Amino acid sequence: MKLVKREFNGVFAGHIVGFINKKHAMGYDYREGAYIMYSFEKFCIKYFPEVSVLNQEITLKWAEKRDMEKSSCQLNRISVVREFARYMNSIGIPSYVIPLGFHKKFQANERLVPHIYTKDELTAIFSAADKYAYQRKSPAMHLVIPVIFRLMYCCGLRPVEARRLHIEDVNLTSGCIKIVESKGHKDRIVVMSDDMLKLARQYNTKVEQIYPNREYFFQSRTGKMYSEPWSTDNFKKLLISAGLHREYGKNPREYDLRHTFATHRLYKWLQDGENINACLSYLSEYMGHAKLSSTMYYIHLVPEFYPKMIELGLESSINIIPDMPL
Repeated sequence: MKLVKREFNGVFAGHIVGFINKKHAMGYDYREGAYIMYSFEKFCIKYFPEVSVLNQEITLKWAEKRDMEKSSCQLNRISVVREFARYMNSIGIPSYVIPLGFHKKFQANERLVPHIYTKDELTAIFSAADKYAYQRKSPAMHLVIPVIFRLMYCCGLRPVEARRLHIEDVNLTSGCIKIVESKGHKDRIVVMSDDMLKLARQYNTKVEQIYPNREYFFQSRTGKMYSEPWSTDNFKKLLISAGLHREYGKNPREYDLRHTFATHRLYKWLQDGENINACLSYLSEYMGHAKLSSTMYYIHLVPEFYPKMIELGLESSINIIPDMPL
């Protein structure tokens, strides 16, 4: 059984360790969950140092939306503490469970229409990535940039999934990547194409010379994973170099590489005469979607699909487009 690596020392410490070790025993890596519980303990120590019961006041205060926090991040924090409260109740310690309806998962002002990159736009972006200049203060970054964003597109990864990859998650022999405890705290396996695998191997060989025995597949000079602002800022630089960045208005995002992967895959199946209804299930599993409707959403993002909608036998867009970003 895996043991908890983080040190807990608050009033709930013993129960937190028991909760995380139970997750490990069930086969979950629970890296992100453990980090959230570590943050929750620090929160309790700071704001409720005298409270020894997981009550409504603590949990609802924890559930409050933070400044500049995305709804998906807020929901993730809530979900882990909700599970912890259920665990506490299961071992006979009365605890308040945050109601499922407490948090409106996705707000209207956070819904974004994704940008689907054309082949020419992708070529321009990756060409700019290949020309990324060497930086002495961060000697591996010029190697990371061309690979991490290609991986997001080629494997349909969420940006955080790519940034969070550990060395042991990437099998450079088989080409399989283990996505550990992603959205919904579920693991999944994705497979790299031959070209992507070849590039990943070349990248790994070069980076090992700079950071031997590193922890993360894409590791920063500090020994940690790259941050979200790092990803956003560097992708913006690529857009500028590729001539795709606008001074005003909304710009494409690195997350749109994932959306583009899905629409390009579906369009290729459509061109090949595949049964789209059957293929959707495979794509849904590959991308880690909890609901098939989240994958069906992509049908509506490519204009070429519209003439084929009736032939596909799918529901109207009003019924199948989910009220949530993917």
